[in-house]
Amino acid sequence: MNKFPLRLLLAAVALGGVLAATQLASTAAENPAVSPPPYQPAVRDKDGLLSASGLVEAVAENTLVGVPFAGLVADVPAKVSRAVKAGDPLLVLDTRELRPAAAAAVAAAERAEDVARRMQPLRGTGAVSESALNEAQFAAREARARADLAAAQLERATVRSPIDGTVLQVSVRPGEFVAAGGKAPVVVGDISRLQIRCDIDEQMAPRMREGLPAKGFLKGELAKPGAPDRSLPLRFVRIEPFVVPKTSLTGASAERVDTRVLQVIYQFDRPADRPVFVGQQMDVYIDTNPDAK
Repeated sequence: MNKFPLRLLLAAVALGGVLAATQLASTAAENPAVSPPPYQPAVRDKDGLLSASGLVEAVAENTLVGVPFAGLVADVPAKVSRAVKAGDPLLVLDTRELRPAAAAAVAAAERAEDVARRMQPLRGTGAVSESALNEAQFAAREARARADLAAAQLERATVRSPIDGTVLQVSVRPGEFVAAGGKAPVVVGDISRLQIRCDIDEQMAPRMREGLPAKGFLKGELAKPGAPDRSLPLRFVRIEPFVVPKTSLTGASAERVDTRVLQVIYQFDRPADRPVFVGQQMDVYIDTNPDAK
């Protein structure tokens, strides 16, 4: 008599499980309504456009200023965002090891020149031979050249800006060690105007030709529907005819470069209504229509 209520209870539990599973399945099968995005990304407004991704650079490219030799940093006059002229000091290396050698080279040059100068009045008197006088003069010139080299080495310890521009990045501090050929400690560029380096997939490269008009949209700068056009008009500069591996990588250890790109340079004026920074990414659309001018 006790088995019947137990069976009834088990049947009720099983029925409840079936109903719950059915409800869960029906809920998962329903597609939730997708609300339209509040902002619209950049889209192609006509057919025949070639899309590319680009990186904003200073006009005439960014200048990576290196050091002529390895050493400790004594001073960093360069300040980020500060305008500099060609020849302004950017970085000063420690010269404590160079100054004694330079002083010794100057002293040796002065001594050799004094010997050659004292021997000069004796030419033709038989007191000194012609070969000895020539040897003294050659030794004086050699010593002076070594002194000039030592002075130039001291001068090279002050790294100067090669162009008129703005300091874009300073990645070194006084007391740090910098190596020649390593990462550039200072980056300088002329940002009065900007240019963008566009990467075009090699499969699309045959569609590219010189002088094509283009416009760009900054990454993340989305326009509200109906808002004014936020695109930047671009002026063609050049096509770099050497196809290179694509370098917009994620940094994964197993990543491999399997895409090569054609790089095209466009230039644009800095917009007055919003900032544009060197290193920003941009979506670029190039008009490849036959009637494009």
